[in-house]
Amino acid sequence: MSVKSRSERASAASGAAPGRPKLVLFLTIFVAMLGLSVLFPIIAPLSRQLGLSETQAGWFSTAYSLMQFVFAPIWGARSERVGRKPVLLLGLVGFSLSFGLFGLFALLGLHGALSGTLLFVLLVASRLVGGVLSSATLPTAQAMMADLTGRENRAAAMGLIGAAFGLGVVFGPALGAALSKLGLVVPVFFSAGLGLLTALLASVTLRETRQPGQETDQRSSARHLLRGPLLLFLIISALYTLASVGMEQTIGFYVQDTLHLSSAQTATTVGGMLAIFGFLAAAVQGGAMRPLSKRVSPGVLIPAGLLVMGAGMLLVPSGHSFWGITGALALVGVGSAILGPSLSAALSLGVGENGQGQVAGLNSSALALGRMTGPLIGTGLYQRLSHGAPYIFSALVLLVLLVVSLVNRPQIERQVGSTPGR
Repeated sequence: MSVKSRSERASAASGAAPGRPKLVLFLTIFVAMLGLSVLFPIIAPLSRQLGLSETQAGWFSTAYSLMQFVFAPIWGARSERVGRKPVLLLGLVGFSLSFGLFGLFALLGLHGALSGTLLFVLLVASRLVGGVLSSATLPTAQAMMADLTGRENRAAAMGLIGAAFGLGVVFGPALGAALSKLGLVVPVFFSAGLGLLTALLASVTLRETRQPGQETDQRSSARHLLRGPLLLFLIISALYTLASVGMEQTIGFYVQDTLHLSSAQTATTVGGMLAIFGFLAAAVQGGAMRPLSKRVSPGVLIPAGLLVMGAGMLLVPSGHSFWGITGALALVGVGSAILGPSLSAALSLGVGENGQGQVAGLNSSALALGRMTGPLIGTGLYQRLSHGAPYIFSALVLLVLLVVSLVNRPQIERQVGSTPGR
C-alpha cells in the first residue's frame, strides 16, 4: 500500500478533511513545545536562587535527556504495535506530571523547606520521570506526520513539525519571562497545566493514523538502521543538538554576566532574545522549507544548515550587547531550522512506510543524546574555562560535521533516493 493511499484512508476513517489531522497534530506539538520553552528564561536565575551551581543546573537537562535517549526508540517501536495515539497521550501526561513535581520541589526549595543535596536529588528525580514518559511525544508525532504525508512532501511535513516547535520557542520564552514576574516557579506550574490541556485536546480531536497489529518493516529494525548514511544522519542529529543545547543552557548565564543584569532582568532579556530566535526558526521551517525542499535535496540542505548554524555560534562570544548577542542567535536559529527538518526528512525517506515509528524513535534518541551531554559540556566549559568557550566548542563541532557531510554527500543522495518500499 502506498503512503499516499494510506494517509487518504486514515483521513477517511476519521471523517476529517485531508489537512485536518496535520493541523491538529501541528497544534498539539506547538502547545507541548510552548509548555517546555516557557522554562528557558528562568532555569538559570531559578537555579541561582535555589543555591545551585551552573553544573548542577545542567544536570536538569541531562537527566531528562538520558531517559529520552533510552526510551524514545522503545516508544517509537511501541507506536508501531499499539497505534500512535495512546503513546502520544502517555507522553503528554508524563510531561505534565514531571513539571508539576519539579515546580513543587522548587517551590519548597525557595521557601526553605528543602535545600542542599536533597533538593537537588528530588529536582533531578522529577526530570528523570519526565524523560521516561515524555520521550514518547516527539517520535510518535513525527511518525504520525509521516503516516499522513507522501514521499514528495516529506521534507515539508517535517518542516511543519519543526515550525510547531519553532513557534513554541517564539511565544514560550516571552510568556515565561512575563510569568516569571509573578514568581520564578509560576512558569513551571503553567507548563504542567498546559501539558494536561494538550493531552485533552489531542484525546478529543486527534485521530489514529496506524491501526494496532499492522505489519512492521523488518528492514527498518534498529540493527538495519544503524549503518551507512542513516547512521551518519543520526550522528549529525546527536552532535548538532549537543551544540545547540550547550548554547541554550549557558546563554542565560552569559547574558546575565555579560550585560550585568539581575535575575529578573535576565529572565526578561533572555526571553526576548529567544523569542526572536524562535520566530526566525519558525519562519524558515514553516515557510522557506516547503519550496526549498522541493528544489534542493537533503544532501545540500544538511551542509547549508551546518554552515549557517556554525557561523552563528562563532559570533556569540563577540556579542556584548542585546542586539549583538541576538543577531548571533538569529543565525543559529536559521541554521537549525534548515538542518533539523532536512535530517528528519532524510531519515524518514530512508526507510519503508512501516518503519516510521522506529526511525523516528532512533532520531529522538539521537537528539536526546545531544541534549544529555550538551548541558554538561556547555556549563562545564562556561564554569571552568571561559564564558565564550561553550560557543566556540559548538562552532567547531558543527564545522567538523560540515566537512563530514560534504565528503559523504554522494552516499547521502543515494540513500534518500533508494528508499525501501518506494
